[in-house]
Parts: sequence; C-alpha cells; structure tokens
Amino acid sequence: MINGTTLRFVQDGRVVEIDFSRSAIRPSTTVLNYLRSLPHHRGTKEGCAEGDCGACTVVLGEPGENGRIRYKAVDSCMLFLASIHGKQLITIENLAQRKGSETILHPVQRALVVEHASQCGFCTPGIAMSLFAFYKSGMEPTRENIVDTLSGNLCRCTGYQSIIRAAQELCSHREPDHFDANESHTLELLRQIDSQSESMQFVHPGQTYFLPKSLDQALRIKSENPGVHVVNGSTDMAIRQNKRHEYLPAILDISAIGRLKGISREGKGYFVGAGTSIEALKEFAASCFPALSPALGVFASKQIRNMATIGGNLCTASPIGDLIPMMFALGAKFELIGANEKRWVEAEDFFEGYRKNCLTSDELLKGIFIPEIDENVLIFSEKVSNRRDLDIATVSLCGAIKRDGQGVITDIILAYGGMAETVKRAGHVEQFLLGKKLTVQTVGEAKQLIARDFIPISDARAGKDYRLSVAGNLLMRMVE
Repeated sequence: MINGTTLRFVQDGRVVEIDFSRSAIRPSTTVLNYLRSLPHHRGTKEGCAEGDCGACTVVLGEPGENGRIRYKAVDSCMLFLASIHGKQLITIENLAQRKGSETILHPVQRALVVEHASQCGFCTPGIAMSLFAFYKSGMEPTRENIVDTLSGNLCRCTGYQSIIRAAQELCSHREPDHFDANESHTLELLRQIDSQSESMQFVHPGQTYFLPKSLDQALRIKSENPGVHVVNGSTDMAIRQNKRHEYLPAILDISAIGRLKGISREGKGYFVGAGTSIEALKEFAASCFPALSPALGVFASKQIRNMATIGGNLCTASPIGDLIPMMFALGAKFELIGANEKRWVEAEDFFEGYRKNCLTSDELLKGIFIPEIDENVLIFSEKVSNRRDLDIATVSLCGAIKRDGQGVITDIILAYGGMAETVKRAGHVEQFLLGKKLTVQTVGEAKQLIARDFIPISDARAGKDYRLSVAGNLLMRMVE
C-alpha cells in the first residue's frame, strides 16, 4: 500500500519535508530549479539544462552495502525532486565549514585554490562536487580515473591540467572530513525516513507522482492508471521537460525498486536488472564482461551514468541509443513482467519502431539476460560522434562474428545505430560475409552493400552520404 505523501530528504544536516499539495513546485521540478529557488543554495549553476556542462552537479548520499554512506555525483538539471526521497542532497554550500567568523575550506576546495584551478568560476562549483564524489569514493587518483570523473564538467577558461593536478594532489593525501564526523547522524536521519515510508504518492494540483518500492505495487499502479509515464532515471524525460516544457500529469518512477537493481550470475550468462545504473554496468563490465566496456567507455558522463538505468535507456527505443546495438550483438533476451504473467523476448523483437517498444499497457521491463560469449566469437563496438565524450552517436556499430577453426565466418550480427528509425542489422552485408574469411579484401567488397541495407536521413548531425560512408568504413575496423 502507498502510505506516504510527503517528500523527505536530508539537506544541510536536517530532514527537509515538502508537501506538494501545498507547494508551487511540482514533484518533477528538477533539483536544480528547486535549489535555485532557495535564497542560500544558488552556487549550483544552470548552464545547458540537458546534462552537457556539469555546472549543476550535486552529490547524493545513500546508505551503502558496507554500512557507510555512498556518494555519487549527478546532474541536478535532470534529477526530479521527488526521486531524492530518503537520500542526502549535498551542494557546494555544504563543503566548507563555518566556525564563528572563520570559513574552513574542504580539502577539495583547498586543492582547487592551491593549484589555481579556477578563473571565471562559473563551472567551479560543479567541478568541485565531481571531485568531492571522487574524493569520497577512494578510487586511485590515476589520470584515467580523474579524466573519467571530469568528463561531464565543461570548463572554457581555466584549462583542465590545473584541475587534474588539484585532483591528483587532493586524492594522494586523503584525510577525514566533516562528512565522516557527521556520518552516523546522517545515517540515522536516513533510516528514520526509510522507516516512516514505503511506497510514495506525491500529489500536486497539476501532477501525480508515484514512487513505489515494490515491483508488485508498480505493476498495480501502471494497470490502474492508463497513460501514466514510466521513468527509470529521468535523464530523457527531464530534458523534454526542460526544453519543451512538457510537464506530465502522471509519472510512475520505478527507480526506488530494489528488486530491479543489480547484476547476478544465472546459468550461462548474467541477468541485469532494469533499474541497474549504467555506471554499475560499466564497473561490472570492466572486471567480468569486457565486451561491454568499449561502448560503456563513451557512454555520456559519470554524472549521467550514475542516474541513467539499463531499462530507461533501452525502453526509450532510440535509434541512436548506445546500448541497443550491443544488445543485438550479444543476443540478449528481455524479461517483461505484467500483473499476471511474464514473458521473454529477443532484443531485436523488443523494438518495434521509432521510439516504440513492445511493452503492453500493463507491462514493465524487469531486466535483460546476457549470455556468455563463446571463445570463437569476436565482439566489437564502434561509435562515431562529434566529440569523443558526452555525445550522442551519429553512427554506431556493434558486431558479433563467429568463426570456425579455419577462420571462416559461420555466424554474424552487424547492428547499426543512427542509420534508420530503429537500430537495424545490415542484412545484405551479413549474408555476403557468411562463409568467407575476414580479410581486408572481403570486407572492402562487403562495405559496398551498405547502401542496400540502409537509406539514412540527413539531419543537423550528419548527411545521408556521410552516414553511408561512415557505416561502410566502420566495417574495416573489424580487420584492423
């Protein structure tokens, strides 16, 4: 049963409560706009309102598996306020401490000052919050890790080298901070919120926002509320709200359902819950499933990956979705669950058209099963975009090629994104390559067939001829 209607979260060391029925702000108001409405929390800046600049970065704290608080940086411009129920919200104003008339800077802030890592300062609050999350993560301060941490923060005037030096110096000499000192108190406040509420329903005169904690409740809500819009991370819907001012009357946010999160070994493969974050999948892939790493290495930024979920990304059915071609190549299967039954569908059957999936009105995506990769199968992934990090694909290709002992191709999948209204396989190219060896000459001949498989459109990102040329050239990467 839904037994909570008041939003509660921890901010500035205390529990904040919001009754949306008496508030001017909606449950889907972004955390950024909420903060900007407060008199003393305007250090969080708005730059792009679509997750590209990082100026709005804040940090969320949640109880971790080790009994400590786990901190993660997120873009507040894409974070619905209602979704932070039961979490700690940390902003730039919380880093420094005030003792009488004295201001004591946090180690992150001191490092940025010492290394002269700020000029105009507009981007600095977001950078400081990304570095704060990195500081609290305990990760090794390698250049690779630091660059990955900062890939979602745009700085136009300082230059990144001084910021990187600040991060290296900062994390080479970690020391306890006041968040460590106050951790027990914060955990107790979070436990109190958790004990007071299960599934939530926030009602505003123009919007109803459901935040269930169980899968059964989510399915019931969806069946009883035709037209309710499901979000699982909000990184897509928040942009539509910010840019097009689309305020949905009914939202079903399934991001709080623990049963939808996590990755587990099942038979000859892995089951990935639909609520698993892209960042969690990236961490898993690095150690257990390296075939996924190339695609995930250029998936948005850490702030977005901390919010975006597997289910959210797949259910948008975007023709340029980063994960969809990989699901084709890996032969993934999707588990769909309804109020009375469940069913499995192949990845290729889940997507029915432009931003259209096969979910019925009472179904949710529970998760995906990714089978183990046979040692004779070559998996590869390529993405072409205007910039390497934090950009959507112009054209992408994920492939799986199985060869026999003589190197002859016995099975092949070539899944392209950005070439049609949905992710689509290059059928003519696949048929040509079957029964042949993977050589420069063979692939060179095969690339001429791309135009028979696709009639791409021209848009602001690229022209038709460019897409066809790139799609063919990407095939050559198979033999490099």
